[in-house]
Amino acid sequence: MDVKFQDRQANSTEQLNSTQQLSHSKPSVTFSVAEAVVKILEDMGVEYAFGVSGGAIAPVWAALHQSSIQVLHFRHEAGAAFAAIEAHFASDRPVMVFTTTGPGITNALTGLLAACWEGAKVILVSASTSAPQRGRWACQETSTYTMPSAGIFTSGQIFHYATTLESSDELVEVSRRLALGLGQPGGFVAHISIPTNIQTSSLKTSLPRVTLSHGIAIASEEIIAECFELLSEEPFAIWVGFGARGAAKEIRQLAERTGAAVMCSPRAKGIFPEDHSQFVGVTGFGGHESILRYMQEKRPWHILVLGTRLGEFTSFWNPVMIPRRGFLHVDIDPKVPGTAYPSVQTFAVHSDVRLFVKALLRYFPEDLSLSTSLPLLRPIHNNVVHPRMGDLVLPNILMNVIQQVIVEGSDALVMAEGGNSFAWAINLLQFAKPGRFRASTGFAAMGHTATGVVGAALARRGKAVAIVGDGAMLMLNEVNTAVGYKIPAVWIILNDGRYNMCEQGMAYVGFKDVDATIPQANFVKIAQGMGADSIRVERECDIQPALEKAIAATGPFVVDVIIDPTQIAPADSRNQSLISQGATNY
Repeated sequence: MDVKFQDRQANSTEQLNSTQQLSHSKPSVTFSVAEAVVKILEDMGVEYAFGVSGGAIAPVWAALHQSSIQVLHFRHEAGAAFAAIEAHFASDRPVMVFTTTGPGITNALTGLLAACWEGAKVILVSASTSAPQRGRWACQETSTYTMPSAGIFTSGQIFHYATTLESSDELVEVSRRLALGLGQPGGFVAHISIPTNIQTSSLKTSLPRVTLSHGIAIASEEIIAECFELLSEEPFAIWVGFGARGAAKEIRQLAERTGAAVMCSPRAKGIFPEDHSQFVGVTGFGGHESILRYMQEKRPWHILVLGTRLGEFTSFWNPVMIPRRGFLHVDIDPKVPGTAYPSVQTFAVHSDVRLFVKALLRYFPEDLSLSTSLPLLRPIHNNVVHPRMGDLVLPNILMNVIQQVIVEGSDALVMAEGGNSFAWAINLLQFAKPGRFRASTGFAAMGHTATGVVGAALARRGKAVAIVGDGAMLMLNEVNTAVGYKIPAVWIILNDGRYNMCEQGMAYVGFKDVDATIPQANFVKIAQGMGADSIRVERECDIQPALEKAIAATGPFVVDVIIDPTQIAPADSRNQSLISQGATNY
């Protein structure tokens, strides 16, 4: 692997560690451990707690209701965890998830692993079985006798920090670890397991008061200068990832000063305006052919990669995406550069993206104006809509109306669910501003968006719209939770009576006679049964009024769209990747 790491920033890195102010005097008010944990999280900026209650977590649940933290009782722990991820990204604050013992914890694990992949800040507080009852088949017993400890109750691939709180004396150390994790850049997922009897025990030490300070990494001036020299050799391109979402202004300035072509990962849609003349397209899953044309016809000397891991759904590790002289890869995680393309020369820079680009801009004069002749290579979008009176709804027509009514006609957050919903939304929707689009393309768990939309709408205090398939909606949704808390979430369901990505993908890779059909559900009746407003769309001419009604609604709203299942989603790149990995019958 030819990766040159530029991490020589000991003297120039602004690294501010989280600090604590600890009082050693006896507290004037007696706290239980449950109350103390809630107070610590409250002081760390937690505004929301999502979860499902149970007897073993009762003391923590009760303490939450006596705090300023808004408590939302969900229908499934995985839904609570997915909602916590999206609430974090909507608010930029850590979010708490609470569960009871046993299945409460295991149900939440899928969402918590997704949180780790997405780079969210989420803290799970769960219950475990009290010591005297362990090993005696207690109800939903959670102990080393009944559940694996490694990875669930210890730090590892799911949790950056995990521990079981066996004594109130450990609270000072636990709070310190949480403060350090929440203060670091990037994601942080933690698990604090508290035996039921410890939750109600009195605090023996003083309640720690925690002040968070956020660590910031920035490359040295020497590294910035070296990057400038490399980028000045010949025309370069910029590859924008979700990790660059805080640097939209600076990235646009850099592109316009240098004339660099700009492409983005699926999660990064809108960070650089998709209607900008220098935007070449979206890479990876659901991406645009214009990217490949650009790389073949105008292959740049270097590509400046900003805040993306270049994983499968972003690059498919396609050799066409390799620039002539290699990547300059900027990321807050020093392990990321060089991983996706290990044999390609990579100049790795460990830095906050916004601070890096801001520093780099000082080397490019404001009056610099370079032309790159990019307009002919931009993605082609057909925004002309001709709704038909009959037949099933074509997905591309639905996306065009979503573009007009929701993307351009409102300030709603648009979210796309795993499956063909991903592909249609990524390929056809255009965003001109950051913070308008969300998708989980890494872990890509079905049900993430169908439930996460509730957390997003709550935390942004406004509309969030989920584009989901019928399979995902049947697998997991939190419509009833949104009804209970009057959250203005909208679900647009692509209802084709099948797991269509699976059906179309299997045909593409050569496997025949597989059954991916689902008895077609009536989501209008389902939504109404849960107390939500809803509407069914069977004709293209009815899409616009239905979406306008959904956006105008003050509470949760479900739009059940009967789409044509024969329309092939733009997912060829994924299918080709599967074939290259051996998933083929040809």
